[in-house]
Amino acid sequence: MKLLRVGTAGAERPALLDRDGTLRDLSGIVPDIDGDLLADASALARVRAAADAPGVLPALDATGLRIGPPLGRIGKIVCIGLNYHDHAAETGAQIPAEPILFFKAPDTVVGPEDTVLVPRGSRKTDWEVELAVVIGRTARYLETADQGLAHVAGYATAHDVSEREYQIERGGTWDKGKNCETFNPLGPWLVTADEVPDPQALPLRLWVNGELRQDGTTAEQIFPVGEVVRYLSHFMTLYPGDVINTGTPAGVAMGQPEPKPYLRAGDVVELEVEGLGRQRQELKAA
Repeated sequence: MKLLRVGTAGAERPALLDRDGTLRDLSGIVPDIDGDLLADASALARVRAAADAPGVLPALDATGLRIGPPLGRIGKIVCIGLNYHDHAAETGAQIPAEPILFFKAPDTVVGPEDTVLVPRGSRKTDWEVELAVVIGRTARYLETADQGLAHVAGYATAHDVSEREYQIERGGTWDKGKNCETFNPLGPWLVTADEVPDPQALPLRLWVNGELRQDGTTAEQIFPVGEVVRYLSHFMTLYPGDVINTGTPAGVAMGQPEPKPYLRAGDVVELEVEGLGRQRQELKAA
């Protein structure tokens, strides 16, 4: 299923994109797309049954309708740094022996076509197309990567916007450059795991002002999705509705020759993970 949330920011309602591409209202079936829903097998079964029954879910007019983040009440966003062989190479970094972790606050999440704000004084705002993993079952001390995959509810396209000066040159942790407002567009859809048979075979692409900048594949991940979930479960409990941003392929501004083409107000970024939908953001000054 392709689950999404539509409407004004803070007042989104649950919806579904059916097999014919028609937007359907889910608000009569479930109150929201969130961790409670993803952890409730009977509620998900009701959604599937309604989606398969003609005429049960009313159609929505998508004209002018904002698409919000596909997941509400996100618990935590755990991010994996330097998780692609080609991205590590372009930045001159060594391949990490274990996953590099940092966090994004849930309030960085915006819709896939919402405005991204360039922080005041920023000189090095950068782009990163990523595969986002959404947890559907509580994960603690998992033993295998297969168990990790079994705890995934679905996948989404994410944009891990980053300010490299804040991240690298200002001391402390990476979190400084990762948590500016609007720095995590998510969506348009949450695609349930049954529709993504191999999360290690997904092309990812990103364009800046129409120019292709990133063209990669999740096959390049150093730590694949199942292993990432397993690994994280030994350092923290993962709950339904938690999100994992799994890293970005080569092609970020930081990896380009000087002068590096960092983002500025007025730029337009478009990105996609194949099968998970496309985003488009116009950048403005904060």
